[in-house]
Amino acid sequence: MTITATRPSAHPAVPVAAGAGFLTSLKVFSVRSLKKSFRDGESMLMAILLPVLLMLIFTFIMGGAIDVGTGGGREAYLAYVMPAVVLTAAGFGASYTAVVVSQDVTTGFMNRLRTMPFPSVTVLLGHTVSSMARNLMATAVVFLVGFAVGFRTEATVGQLLAAVGLILLWILAITVIFALLGLVAGSPESANGYGFILLFLPYVSSGFAPVDTMPGWLQGFAEHQPMTPVIDAARALMNGRDPGADPWIAVAWCLGFMVIAIWLITVVFPRKTAR
Repeated sequence: MTITATRPSAHPAVPVAAGAGFLTSLKVFSVRSLKKSFRDGESMLMAILLPVLLMLIFTFIMGGAIDVGTGGGREAYLAYVMPAVVLTAAGFGASYTAVVVSQDVTTGFMNRLRTMPFPSVTVLLGHTVSSMARNLMATAVVFLVGFAVGFRTEATVGQLLAAVGLILLWILAITVIFALLGLVAGSPESANGYGFILLFLPYVSSGFAPVDTMPGWLQGFAEHQPMTPVIDAARALMNGRDPGADPWIAVAWCLGFMVIAIWLITVVFPRKTAR
């Protein structure tokens, strides 16, 4: 018997998917994060409602009794407290980033995405873009309510744009920090708890009361913590005054936070999302 060897027939090579590009992936995950946040109506409501309530409480309940050295009265205190309320709103909005990032890590979503042909870091960037969009909306609402209850300004358009730009830079910095907290937290609940600590910073600053009215042992921290120059610079710009060196100090704080947080993310992210 003769055995005839047959050569395996050649099959055409299966084309390998090129995968999604960076911008396409960023768009996909930004939209995904936005849809997810808007479906969580309670979180969105609290991120907007709580700062508005704070502004109304401080203005109408405490504003008449607090003398901030600007002539007294509710209108003066509203002008004083407005930047702190806006930045508090930004903090509450950004804290949601820590929760959703932690959910993606703890549920294995990040690991599943690592096997797909696109830059996995765009998941974090998508959460950051979504947080910026949510915070812009919350900030706009706070400003509108502030104008409705009597906030007025003599600032020029350039000063207002500079104040808004500084606020946006702080929102970006704190969002990156919350994304890092979401990566290192063991659960969404603990991520929310870690973030809650940062939300107290505006209250221990010049945001709601002058630093020199605080106890001596607290004044050093309140004067030199990052929120004070951000708030002081935004307040001066929003009220048409010369902010001095505060904007540059605030920008330095924001950029420093972002550089450190991004570096830590590059270290932690590959370890949290192993193939």
